[in-house]
Amino acid sequence: MTTTSRPTLRCGDRLLPLGTRTFIMGIVNVTPDSFSDGGRFVDVDAAVAHAEALFLAGADIVDVGGESTRPGAVVVDVDTERARVVPVIEALAARGHSAISVDTRHASVAAAALSAGAAWVNDVTAFGDDDMARVCRDAQAVVLMHWANSAAGSGVCDDVDDDDITDRVSVWLGQRVARAIDAGLDPACVVVDPGIGFGKTVAHNVILSRSLDTVRRISGGAAVLYGPSRKRFLGTLTGQADPAARDHATIGAVCAAIAAGADLVRVHAVAEVRDAVVVADAILRF
Repeated sequence: MTTTSRPTLRCGDRLLPLGTRTFIMGIVNVTPDSFSDGGRFVDVDAAVAHAEALFLAGADIVDVGGESTRPGAVVVDVDTERARVVPVIEALAARGHSAISVDTRHASVAAAALSAGAAWVNDVTAFGDDDMARVCRDAQAVVLMHWANSAAGSGVCDDVDDDDITDRVSVWLGQRVARAIDAGLDPACVVVDPGIGFGKTVAHNVILSRSLDTVRRISGGAAVLYGPSRKRFLGTLTGQADPAARDHATIGAVCAAIAAGADLVRVHAVAEVRDAVVVADAILRF
């Protein structure tokens, strides 16, 4: 597959030339209540060891989060969230790791994480916090995600026909990209995420998963991050009620998403996904 020239993202000491291969973001949940691995990595040493294992398994970036975004999760105050993520990021930076993203919707947490050594901000509410755009000017990249029905006011999807979901999500993301640029961010450093599993039906998730090139085009050409890992829609499709049993389904979704135009994928099972990505890239990109 031939590709047009596209920008190169930077995350710490790593260069991510878009279009050359699919890049992997590994998930580190420093939370007691995340839907898949809540409680496993609350301890700083355990979280750091897990992050380093993800790097060794093939992650290009690790994404450290201190607040669960699963349906029904308890809202975490910013002081608690900051206390969870900053020590992990500081410890990783002290060990020489710089390809670190912070998963947060709070500008104050993002600022503290960047000061501690994070390079990216993964904002699940796409500037739901009015101060986030200003903070993100100090990041090497910002991920802007569509979260339907979130408190931050992302586009509602309950009344969206299946045929319209891609346009609705893409246009909304394009508006957020424009806001990022107006705030002074380099357009080449903005990444969009259609928010698989966030306030969307199974049909919405399936349609968005096969429409990532369209998401990129309508949202202004930004890189696309795809995050299906262990999500409920995969359980519905496969009958796997246990999120930890959905890694095979995640691999299937990732491979389909690469064919549809994903630039980066965000996953729990990095080693298994890495092998699938290498094969999918060899077949689909070259």
